Amino acid sequence: MARAQWLRAAVLGANDGLVSVASLMIGIGAVNENNKAMLVSGLAGLVAGACSMAIGEFVSVYAQYDIEVTQIERDGDIDGADAAAAREKLPSPTQAAFASALAFAIGGLLPLLTSGFIKPWGPRVGVVCAASSVGLAGFGAAGGYLGGANMVRSGTRVLLGGWLAMLITYAVLRLFATIFHGMNISSSA
Repeated sequence: MARAQWLRAAVLGANDGLVSVASLMIGIGAVNENNKAMLVSGLAGLVAGACSMAIGEFVSVYAQYDIEVTQIERDGDIDGADAAAAREKLPSPTQAAFASALAFAIGGLLPLLTSGFIKPWGPRVGVVCAASSVGLAGFGAAGGYLGGANMVRSGTRVLLGGWLAMLITYAVLRLFATIFHGMNISSSA
């Protein structure tokens, strides 16, 4: 059971990385057609997201660890050896943090590597969407499989959710660019 939970968490982390990085790249692409801007924004999103996921997972698992250790110590009927064995079975906050960051980064690499170096704007955005769609459907199906759910429904749900995130990000930033059309967001001034 613990293995399935770790695998499911890895799939969800990879999905988060894919959606976050792809949405960020699509959003930046809505206001700046420069391929370097999309690449740098995707890379920044990957690094920031992986760090955020790691820290969040570390804090969460450590809090759970503290609660369970306190409960073990509170149960006075467990002797020292049994208490130590019970502590060893608890998840490691450091391992959980590393796994979460790695899963996010793996998912985030898909849109970054498949499109980050394509110069023409239209094909670049198309590749981000296409590669992300394949990844979303795959991660969704894998999550469904690991959770014992219908893989097609799960894959479709994740795909539609990812599309919605990318669409909203694109639309909000496009609206921003329209409202502030005189603003050159790519300048260093």
